[in-house]
Amino acid sequence: MSLLTAITDKARTSRRHIVLPEGDDVRVMQAAAALREDGIAEISLVGARDSLEALSASHGIDLAGVDIVDPADEERRERCAAVIHEARRHRNVSLEDARQMALDRLMLGTAMVRAGMVDGMVAGAAHPTAEVVRSALQLVGMNPGSRIVSSFFLMEHALPHQAIQGTALYADCAMVIEPDPEELASIAMDTADNARNLAGIEPRVALLSFSTAGSAEHGHIDRVRAAGALVAERRPDIEIMTEVQFDAAIIPEILQRKAPGIGVPAPANVFVFPDLQSANIGYKIAQRIGGVQATGPVLQGLRLPVNDLSRGCSVEDIFNLVAVTAVQSIAGECD
Repeated sequence: MSLLTAITDKARTSRRHIVLPEGDDVRVMQAAAALREDGIAEISLVGARDSLEALSASHGIDLAGVDIVDPADEERRERCAAVIHEARRHRNVSLEDARQMALDRLMLGTAMVRAGMVDGMVAGAAHPTAEVVRSALQLVGMNPGSRIVSSFFLMEHALPHQAIQGTALYADCAMVIEPDPEELASIAMDTADNARNLAGIEPRVALLSFSTAGSAEHGHIDRVRAAGALVAERRPDIEIMTEVQFDAAIIPEILQRKAPGIGVPAPANVFVFPDLQSANIGYKIAQRIGGVQATGPVLQGLRLPVNDLSRGCSVEDIFNLVAVTAVQSIAGECD
């Protein structure tokens, strides 16, 4: 059974409640109907009721059983405005300001997450990542144990030609452009925790570099080494290969030849890239040329589950990320 199938089955059993604030996007609407029909999650769609009903009818989408959250609904909007005011009054946001902010679909959805009306939010089909993350930071806030909001992809290696098999996590492929050692260490620790809590695998982390165990010297490598030292100091429970090239991280014979004293066996299953350029390029090469199934990006470092879609997402992408978000909410309760 693939990890994504296992996640979908777990989501179906738990029946979490996820809000989709971009309800007037046909892809989002189709995904909501499929999620409801398959019993993956309870779904709330944000949008003007009349518009959503007309749009669904024109595309033959059955929204029976899907909760429609109309920002014009004064009672629910007032509840969310109170939540926004409570969260932002330290920034001099008045209750009247909060009422205006609650008209914004992202803020309304995120307020529902903060208030516990829903278990998580998936957005980004019609909004840039910066807007999705901003609303989450303003209302949901950071996980106290995390330094930064970052991301990972769930990567399924299932084809015979692939040098590793099964599930791996690649980070950070979508968020942090050039992490400093503290940020890189936080990305590594958060991704390792998600390997355990979400993917159900014991993490073996590789901090990737163009150098293995001192084979080169450069400031970029120093940053990776410093991050590895921080992880080793703060989280001795995490197996970590610091400063290792990708081939050494996945092939035992190469690791033994290049770094016999590294102390952690290959293959790794959590790959932490040194910056966003290498991570984004790397996961896309694996996906598009290597045939690896990629699900994500999945956000980490937030106090409650909020996830961001690509604006080019498919209905299947939305469906899968809702299932992941539902299971993230379960894992969060167990922390």
